[in-house]
Amino acid sequence: MSSVSHASTPLAILGLDTGDPDSIERWAAEGYLPTIAGLMHRGSWGRVGGPELVCEYGVGLTLFSGMSRSRHGYYYFRQLRPGTYDLVTVAPPVDHAPPFWSELRSTEQRVLVVDVPDVRPLRGLAGLQLSNWATHHGFKHGPEAEPPALLDDARRAFGPRLSIRPAHDPKPREARAILEQLLERVRRKGRLCRALLDRGPFDLSVLFFSETDAASHTFWGYRPEAGRNGASEERRALKHGIRDVYAAIDRELGEIVARLPEETNVCLLSLYGCQDEYPTSTLIDSFLRSLGYHVEATAGGGGGCGRQSTDRLALARRVLPLGLRESIGRRLPGSAQERLLSERLRATTNWSRTTAFAIPSLFTSFVRVNLAGREPAGIVQPGAEYEAVLDRIAGDLRLLTDASTGAPAVRRAVRSTELFGGGPPAALPDLFVEWEPGPRLLTRVVHPRATLVQPAPAYCPDSQESLTGFVAAAGPSFRAGGDVGELDLADLAPTFLRLLERPPAPSMTGRPLGVILR
Repeated sequence: MSSVSHASTPLAILGLDTGDPDSIERWAAEGYLPTIAGLMHRGSWGRVGGPELVCEYGVGLTLFSGMSRSRHGYYYFRQLRPGTYDLVTVAPPVDHAPPFWSELRSTEQRVLVVDVPDVRPLRGLAGLQLSNWATHHGFKHGPEAEPPALLDDARRAFGPRLSIRPAHDPKPREARAILEQLLERVRRKGRLCRALLDRGPFDLSVLFFSETDAASHTFWGYRPEAGRNGASEERRALKHGIRDVYAAIDRELGEIVARLPEETNVCLLSLYGCQDEYPTSTLIDSFLRSLGYHVEATAGGGGGCGRQSTDRLALARRVLPLGLRESIGRRLPGSAQERLLSERLRATTNWSRTTAFAIPSLFTSFVRVNLAGREPAGIVQPGAEYEAVLDRIAGDLRLLTDASTGAPAVRRAVRSTELFGGGPPAALPDLFVEWEPGPRLLTRVVHPRATLVQPAPAYCPDSQESLTGFVAAAGPSFRAGGDVGELDLADLAPTFLRLLERPPAPSMTGRPLGVILR
């Protein structure tokens, strides 16, 4: 394989799956993250935002492909099957939205790619690509590599793969075991990345650590700010568990940077942060049904879709108490629960009277208008009527308050058309609803015409990704600009291609970030 480089300067992108901007800035200033602090001191740094960061899912897909959500259509693992009222589980459309280094095909520019989210190895590229080796996604699809023999090399350098699942506010003994596993995997990942870097040189290296995600959720309740440690010495011993994992990754990043050619452009980035947040999974459905946007089907008819299913579900709803129905549902396999969700939407809805409905989700809520010409039994006409329905929903959302505090319950409700332009979206929700995050479950939400009650769900985490990432960049092609404020997520992929002396791909919506480039 040729080692000739056709980019004027090598580029290394070092990633944290979750990298909270507030925490990074504080710990870098306090000396716990010297590698990241060095990049900030020598170059430019800021926060990653923009319209594309409207929800967690699909952030990595947009970041590395440069393709807008409005084109790749991915926003959650559960979406509507186009042209139906069926809910289906979907994976990121990685083949439809390839990463920016796909533009290096048919060149001699060499790449090293390790565990980048929402990315699979591409054929036709010079170099080494390894995906889903040590990530927080649970290895559902198994690791992949290009060339395939790289999997054996990874086993030799890394050892047995470690699958680590986060726990939410676990007992101290379990938390300690998870912390030790995370620190061990960070060390192994660093060793693996260095071993692969030694097979360079590479024009582009993209290396990701995902352990900060599991650490953030597992030790969120142990933080000093959480105020839950009390007198327990075991809990107090874990109060810096999140910081310890960040610091361990920073040490590995320092050794990686020391392996890079001196003239390398280095960019550290994270997809999102972390914050106090509890599920709001039933609130949007309750809101739409209580205020008459989503109209229930009557037993024996009125739904217009799935009459027989309507009868069966209606009978079950009359015979079985709510608590028992929920208990039965929680014990079913995930695939069966998904089928029940889909059937409930189809079978309990009077589509001839429903103007809007929800796509069930855990945190950010998704509202879909029952639009004529797009939905099978749509009744809302495009144009003025469509806009009027969204106006009414947004107005009602602004009236929602937390019953315990009287504060607004919704942070923002934003339309796809406002974020991405164009007309009503084909795949995306018509409205994204971000609830006010906080350190407790929203159990009662009040509207002038209704009270929404949310029971504690079976899965009730106390933290969730915040919709802001972090970036720091230093090297001969980057300005020493200090804090440059917010950078648009969609502009990162075109910026990386500019550094590799390649034009943006036609599918990209952003443009190179002049504010950080020399």
